[in-house]
Amino acid sequence: MTSPLKTDRPAPPPAPIQQLHHYAYRAKDAEETRHFYEDILGLPLYHIIQSDYVPSTGEYCPYTHFFFRLQDGSFIAFFDLGDDQAAAPSPNTPLWVNHIAFRLNSLPELEAMKARLQAHGIEVIGVTDHHIFKSIYFFDPNGVRLELSAQVADEFQMLKESTTAHTRLNEWTARKEQWRRDRAAGKVAAPLKPQQNDRPEVAARANAQKGPAS
Repeated sequence: MTSPLKTDRPAPPPAPIQQLHHYAYRAKDAEETRHFYEDILGLPLYHIIQSDYVPSTGEYCPYTHFFFRLQDGSFIAFFDLGDDQAAAPSPNTPLWVNHIAFRLNSLPELEAMKARLQAHGIEVIGVTDHHIFKSIYFFDPNGVRLELSAQVADEFQMLKESTTAHTRLNEWTARKEQWRRDRAAGKVAAPLKPQQNDRPEVAARANAQKGPAS
C-alpha cells in the first residue's frame, strides 16, 4: 500500500540523507556479474536476498538480489530474475546517458584500473578530462555503463562552483519553458541547446576529427 500523496498536515523537514545505500540493476547472470565486480573491479560480494515475492509490491517474481560493497559502506546491487535476460536499453536515451560513477583516490589509480580492465579484454574510453575530475568509461556484462573518476578540483573550487549552480539551472529552466511554448506553436523542432558550452575543447576535437568540409 502506498502512502497518501498529500495531507493537510505540515510536512516535516527533510531528514539528512547521509550517502548512497545502494543502486540496483537487473543482471543477466549472477555469477558472470560477480566475476566482473568482485574479481576484476575488486568489490566484495557482501549480501544476498532471495525470495519469490517482491516485498514492496507483493507481486510474484522470484529473484536473487545480491550486493557488492564499496569502501564507504554503500553498495551496488543486482537482481538475477532467473531467466537469463538482461535489461533492454532505453529506446529514447543514448547509451552514454544513464551510468553510475565510482570515485578513486588518485589519477595513478585511475590509470592502473584502466590498464587492469584492458588486460581483462574490456574496452575502455578515456582518460577523459572533465576539468574538476578525470574519468574512464566502460560497460559491465549487463550493459550498465560504468565510470571510474579521480577528483582533481579541491573543495574550495567545488564550493565556488556551487555558488552559480542555481542561477545557471534557473536560466536553463526559463529557456526551456520558452522552448516548450515555441515548440507547441510549431516554431522549433530541434532539442534545446545549453546557454553556454563548458567544454569547447571537445567540440573542437570532434570537428578536427571530421576533417575539412568538402
